[in-house]
Amino acid sequence: MNEVNGKWNSVEHSPDAIVLKDVSFGYDPENPILHGVSLRIPQGQWVGLVGASGSGKSTLVKLLNALLPASAGEIAVCGEVLSEESVLSIRRKIGMVFQNPDNQFVGETVEEDILFGLEGLCLSREEMERRLHLYAGKLGVSGLLAKHPGELSGGQKQRVAIASILAMEPGVVIFDEASSMLDEESRNGLLSILRDMHAEGYTILMITHDADEIMASERVLALSGGGLAGDMTPAELFRSRELMEECRLRAPYAWELSRELEARGLTIGVPASEKELVDTLWPYNCSK
Repeated sequence: MNEVNGKWNSVEHSPDAIVLKDVSFGYDPENPILHGVSLRIPQGQWVGLVGASGSGKSTLVKLLNALLPASAGEIAVCGEVLSEESVLSIRRKIGMVFQNPDNQFVGETVEEDILFGLEGLCLSREEMERRLHLYAGKLGVSGLLAKHPGELSGGQKQRVAIASILAMEPGVVIFDEASSMLDEESRNGLLSILRDMHAEGYTILMITHDADEIMASERVLALSGGGLAGDMTPAELFRSRELMEECRLRAPYAWELSRELEARGLTIGVPASEKELVDTLWPYNCSK
């Protein structure tokens, strides 16, 4: 539903990518995993979803693509209300990139893997080939199309997994702890991909504990005890020590150092990365 003047109108035909109205889920009605969650995510927004283990993050994602049925409330994805009749349609609107990319591979080669998802969309061969080469090019895996997924590095596997999802052209892409199994170089590569996706207008919902990924997002939703404990900017989250502790998070090093410098009288703003922090401090260092 769409909130207007404090009231919710019908979720159908909403311009938002994701809308939840009083959504609850639980196997035991007396102890719901999620309860009374209401939120809306505009198209093209990059949102981080944070919370301690057991807070309901994975459950929320499974509700969006109908892997679990909501116990109460309404859900809409890209303007379409989730119902028994719309399940298949809505699942085509949501792409999911998992923590372990190996769980997504079904083909003997990278090319087969990307084409597999497209075959279910009943596209022409020409359109499938167009999307294969378009998104393989965007993700920098064109040279890997003939390789078996087992031959790839962790970062390459994640790029292929993302290409497979984007080739199906979903309205929303969900990343479920997608960087947790990657090394630092591959995590930086993933963050670069996310920034490119955001610039192109993708709606991104990212379950994460990574401070740099949180800082890069536009907005953060914090879950605690099955409810929405916070809806804020990354900066607002990092300033809330109580919520950071509740979500088992640590602020980025660049953020903590900039706050310490500010306390000592040197205001440099909030850097987006450690590199930006170094670049900002360099003139001060050279002047000494």
